[in-house]
Amino acid sequence: VPDVPLGGSTTRLDYESIDPGRHLLFIAHLGDSAVIVFDTQKQRVVSRIGDVSHVHGVLAIPELGTVYASATGTNEVVAIDEATLKITGRVPAGAYPDGMAYAPDVHKLYVSDEHGDTDTVIDVATKTRVATIPLAGEVGNTQYDAASKHVFANVQTRSQLVEIDPATDRVVDRIDLPAAQGNPGLLIVPEIRLAFIACEGNHKLIVLDLSTRKIAASFKVGKDPDVLAFDDGRNLLYVASESGVVSLFN
Repeated sequence: VPDVPLGGSTTRLDYESIDPGRHLLFIAHLGDSAVIVFDTQKQRVVSRIGDVSHVHGVLAIPELGTVYASATGTNEVVAIDEATLKITGRVPAGAYPDGMAYAPDVHKLYVSDEHGDTDTVIDVATKTRVATIPLAGEVGNTQYDAASKHVFANVQTRSQLVEIDPATDRVVDRIDLPAAQGNPGLLIVPEIRLAFIACEGNHKLIVLDLSTRKIAASFKVGKDPDVLAFDDGRNLLYVASESGVVSLFN
């Protein structure tokens, strides 16, 4: 549709997250330690928020009017106000904060601490760390499941998907994924009770049935798959691989 320059240096970009109500797309410009704010209606960059060191994850939470970004250079999560596009808080978040998920009922943010082998739990109201959940392995992405109201996290060095109860911040189940070799990517679609898991070690997409806790399907994808997205209007799943391949599934 358009091809729009984002500004800054030609360095690595990572996660992105959209607030559809405000028509704002937030992009982690990891190499520039900045969050790019892109207006999807005007189709232009409206701000570049700096001082977010080596930003990896970014998550917009429209109901809070806040964007959270994981700054791996300073090992913290940075809170950004969507109205002013200014930084409003910084919270320590382990040894290598990366992916994030929000559990709305308990007003908590769950942050993958990749090198610390934990999930960090942040109270969004007070902007403080309230728990650290040991997961016993290198942590990939973390996702919230609106159906069970639980949080799930990949433990990629154990080929597992771990289930966390936000009410207690404890692990309640560990689901073995024997077909997985290094599973950082995770996307949960609550309406169809499926978890999609991207495995960079063997370049596979694994489909896990959350009702039965069994693997329903497995597919080869591009080398080093990572981030996933789902278009519920068209029932299309997108799997982005760092090798430059995007795989689409119906």
